[in-house]
Amino acid sequence: MKLLHPWRFFRHAKEIYAFVRNGDYHFTDEGILVHDGLRIQGRYYLDDEVVPQCNLLTTESIKNILDVVYGATAKQSTWYISLFSGNYTPVAGLTAANYPANATENTSETEGFSGSSRIEFVDAAASGGKIGNLASRAEFTIVTASSVTFYGAAMHTVQTRGATTGVLGSAVRFSTARTRENADTFTLGYEVEITDS
Repeated sequence: MKLLHPWRFFRHAKEIYAFVRNGDYHFTDEGILVHDGLRIQGRYYLDDEVVPQCNLLTTESIKNILDVVYGATAKQSTWYISLFSGNYTPVAGLTAANYPANATENTSETEGFSGSSRIEFVDAAASGGKIGNLASRAEFTIVTASSVTFYGAAMHTVQTRGATTGVLGSAVRFSTARTRENADTFTLGYEVEITDS
């Protein structure tokens, strides 16, 4: 599998758009495979772990990518990361509208993390077919009377915790639930890679 340079992605934009529009893609454990060649894969990195957690790029996210790159939809200037507390496994049809209820997004400032907002995703410039925030990971300061458990995370275009608007870019169920205590810091990195076989 070789990395796909951005110019090559844009050079074949119309074909990629047609493949996705016509349903010529499928979800794999490693990401999305378009027309049996182009792979779009997102990965979450928890705390200091070296092994990433592969995520699900939702159908809503795929549509948003196509609308922004090939259509007239404006690019979102900022993305945000949330944590969820439900014992839930994300599915392709998960959307910004149903994520807070289905995954039980953690919105509590007393049994979750501090602040009324999702944490900003601060990305570095794309390089080598990848873009991510690994140099500036999202930090969640845990607030709880005893402990709180998180089952996964997601990326959004809307900052407000529990919001049901905008676009849900990706979601992941952690390989094991993460339990944290008061004043702990939980860090989360995210990276997307596009490769061409």
